[in-house]
Amino acid sequence: MTPGPSGIITLLTDFGLEDPYVGVMKGVLLGINPGARLVDLTHAIPPQDILRGALALQGAYAWFPRGTIHLAVVDPGVGGARRPLAVGVGGHYFVGPDNGLLGFLFEAPGAGAVTLTNAAYHRRGVSRTFHARDVFAPVAAYCSLGVPLARFGPAVRDPVRLPWPQARRAGRRVVGQVLLADRFGNLLTNVAAADVPVDRQRCEVEIGGCRMDGVVGAYSERPAGTLGALIDSSGRLEIFVRDGSARERLGLGPGAPVSLWSRSSSTSRRTTRGLSRTTSRGLRRPSPKAPRASRSRRSRPAPSSSPTPSLSSVTRTGSPSRTSLSPSG
Repeated sequence: MTPGPSGIITLLTDFGLEDPYVGVMKGVLLGINPGARLVDLTHAIPPQDILRGALALQGAYAWFPRGTIHLAVVDPGVGGARRPLAVGVGGHYFVGPDNGLLGFLFEAPGAGAVTLTNAAYHRRGVSRTFHARDVFAPVAAYCSLGVPLARFGPAVRDPVRLPWPQARRAGRRVVGQVLLADRFGNLLTNVAAADVPVDRQRCEVEIGGCRMDGVVGAYSERPAGTLGALIDSSGRLEIFVRDGSARERLGLGPGAPVSLWSRSSSTSRRTTRGLSRTTSRGLRRPSPKAPRASRSRRSRPAPSSSPTPSLSSVTRTGSPSRTSLSPSG
């Protein structure tokens, strides 16, 4: 049985807080439902970065009670051909543009969507540059009052979905990519916890030409200033620098490849014999070679070691466009 509205409305946008756009949206919401409880998820999504908005929404909405309405606006195509949507799935309701922002919801069974064509639930005189105020906010408010989705418009069978980047296996390695860098400079990847070897201490992680031994359980398990990897609260592999920024240390961002694999016992023995060492910055580099003894005859050249498997190139997804002076939604 689908739950009734909880009266909670969350807001996620790329509007920032310098301008009054978010406040205006809240005014419209409260004008229709004065008893609504408004929760700001974030208004700091990079401008026009639909993938970043979808990732933030995906990681946040399930922490709210069933019956919550989630109003999400990252809308570079506002006023164009893209459709406005309302989606119901898993006891939650979502309102926003049909540009891929809500596309991940349709991976879940039972997801249903309608396009918002019924002008009775819009503000009069809809602006083509501010659908967040004139279309999405009113619909979210009416939804919070119990208006069923079918009243807002006809069903949608072909919602837009983003090309969601997935980690893959390449031999012994799991190869993924960085999805985003958070405000602390941590690099969140698309490698799920289930893809990480069971024995995380025997796992090796490579990113940006740097290699790390082991996946730790908490930031505090690495010395200050060193690079590390852990499974973050969203269940994905994260690259961090203890008390620092992995983004600045590595100079990497969304789209950068990352790979991991489980060390063999022979590799572990070679490591302990000194063929490699971990520096104070948490990166493994070859140890200095011992001086070669002089010989009277030319020695036979040593066989070359096999190269490290290369990481496959991953195309950067969702690069932010330039910032507009008017709200993109």
